[in-house]
Amino acid sequence: MNVLVTGGAGYIGSHTAIALMDAGHTVTLLDNFANSQPGAVAAVRAIANRDVDFVEGDVCDEALLGTVFAGQRFDAVVHFAALKSNPESFARPIDYYRNNVGGLATLLAAMAVHDVRTIVFSSSATVYGTPAKVPIAEDAPTVPLSPYGRTKLAGEELLRDLHGADNRWRISALRYFNPVGGHPSGALGEDPRGTPGNLLPYITQVAVGRRPHLQVFGQDYPTEDGTCIRDYVHVCDLATAHVAALAHLATTPGYFVHNVGTGRGYSVLEVVRAFESANGVELPYRVGPRRPGDCAVCYADPRRAQEELGWRAEYDLKRMCEDAWRWQRGNPRGFQAEE
Repeated sequence: MNVLVTGGAGYIGSHTAIALMDAGHTVTLLDNFANSQPGAVAAVRAIANRDVDFVEGDVCDEALLGTVFAGQRFDAVVHFAALKSNPESFARPIDYYRNNVGGLATLLAAMAVHDVRTIVFSSSATVYGTPAKVPIAEDAPTVPLSPYGRTKLAGEELLRDLHGADNRWRISALRYFNPVGGHPSGALGEDPRGTPGNLLPYITQVAVGRRPHLQVFGQDYPTEDGTCIRDYVHVCDLATAHVAALAHLATTPGYFVHNVGTGRGYSVLEVVRAFESANGVELPYRVGPRRPGDCAVCYADPRRAQEELGWRAEYDLKRMCEDAWRWQRGNPRGFQAEE
């Protein structure tokens, strides 16, 4: 397939672009660098050892999308481009709805005009909110706790309604749990702008000396050590889930929702200890108050993805920690040092 990857310079988008090319697909990346770096595009090209088309732009730009789709024939879109911080979304709800929901609607309109009706959508386990039970299956109630989570749920509802109106669409919504790690080459990893909102990049920045200590948000949750429990999935496993979703859509039209996780939860402090053990690095941390929008325990029931997509996570937490540290140790300032 010829695949447009929106948000293709981002953490998950860049790794997925490599997985798509490894599977024989051709990709074009589109990104506005709102939370990514141009160096990621260069890294994708270096790892793939080929030129990769790149368009700098915004999925909210209707004219730009018209030009992109008119310029070549795409078979499918993998849509990552979104703002993605739970805490930030409380302060910037308009931006989150404009980009995450409005951008998706603009993209879908452009796809329809150019008769491209296959899309894999980057959703999130945040749509579940505080789960009534774990592991979480796809039919669990969806009551997101943050504006970010609500924009992801709104995106899913838009896609479901679109398929209901026109069953020619082939749509896969992947609900990610917590992507971590980096490409095994060490040339590509997570490099967020500003203060990381996710645990592993914060840990690696502390380990490399960019930050004095890790901030742990709350140690009074109803868990064994009082910290939040999450399902961490290696970003390369997550990338192959998109390849599997595209293959599934090619043979099975419809609207599908799948969890992408390991089915195992780890607390914040368990991840800290696993990182220290895997890499021989000591991590100072301080405990602060809870963040809004965080639930106590969240991990996946991944059986539907295993049964329908033939996908399962392969990498364990030790490997996730090793690959995340390999990237950060080799790139202490991330891609910024190259610019």
